[in-house]
Amino acid sequence: MKLHDLKPADGSRTPRRRVGRGIAAGQGKTAGRGTKGQKARAGGSIPPWFEGGQTPLHMRIPKLHGFRNRFKIDYEVVNVGRIGEFAGLGAFETDEGGGKKAGRAPITVNQEILRAVGLVRTLDKPMKVLGQGDIDVPLFVVADAFSKSAVAKIEAAGGSVQVLEIPTRAMPALGLESPAAPGPVASEPTPEAETVAPAETTADAPTKASARAVRPKASRPESGEAKTPAPKAAKPKAAKPKAPTDADTPTAPSTLATAEPSPAAHETAEGPLTDDAPAGEDA
Repeated sequence: MKLHDLKPADGSRTPRRRVGRGIAAGQGKTAGRGTKGQKARAGGSIPPWFEGGQTPLHMRIPKLHGFRNRFKIDYEVVNVGRIGEFAGLGAFETDEGGGKKAGRAPITVNQEILRAVGLVRTLDKPMKVLGQGDIDVPLFVVADAFSKSAVAKIEAAGGSVQVLEIPTRAMPALGLESPAAPGPVASEPTPEAETVAPAETTADAPTKASARAVRPKASRPESGEAKTPAPKAAKPKAAKPKAPTDADTPTAPSTLATAEPSPAAHETAEGPLTDDAPAGEDA
C-alpha cells in the first residue's frame, strides 16, 4: 500500500446535498419539502412539543401536588440487624488488646468502620441507625441519629450509643475557659421610690374638690339691670357683624322707666350725626 492508496472508509464521507438544482438532480422543484404546508415555507419550523393544537402532554398529565421540604435531612441508613450480623462474624474486631477477651468489651462502631466493611455507601451524608433486626453483641455505636427502637436494642445487648451533635454557636477551644459573662446591668429604681414620687406630686397638686371650691361663681345680674347678649365670635370668612339696634337688644318693660338712656339710644332717636349738619348745631 502506498500513500495515494489511502482513502476514508466507505460511507464515512458523503457529499453535501444540493437542492433546487432541477429535476435531473433529484431534489428540484419542491426540494424534498413536499407540496405546500407550514413545513414547506421558509422558517416554518415547529417546536417538538407542539401537537397540532390538541392539549399537549404537559397539560394532560396530573400535576404533582404538595411541596418538597427544603429542610429535610437525607440520611445514610443502616439497621442494627446488619450491624449485629457483621459483629457476630468478627468484622469489627481487631487483634490489638488480647484477641477473644477483647471481643467481650464494647466495640466502637462508627460510619467510617461501616463504610470499610460495606454497610454504608458514602461518608458525605449523615448516618442514622434504625431498629430493624436483632443484635446480641455489646457495641458502642456512634452516629448522627438513632431511632428509639435501635437505642433500646443496643442498650439491651449491653452496648451504648453516642449522638454526634453539630454545634449551633461558637465554642471555646479545648483547654481554654469560656469568655466571661457580661457585667450586671445597672439596677432599675426600686418600687418604693416609684410609689413615693407620685404621692409627693399628688400632695402638692390641688384636688378636684378644692379646685371646685376655689373657682369663683359667676354673679347673676340683678332684676334692675338690663341683660345684654354675649358677643358672638366672628367666623373666619363671615362678613363683619352689624351694629346692634333697638330691635336686636332685648329690654324688659320694667327697666325702660328706670334705666338711663344710652348715647346710642339718643343717636337712634334723634338720628345719626353726619357731616352735613350745620356748625351751630354741633356747637
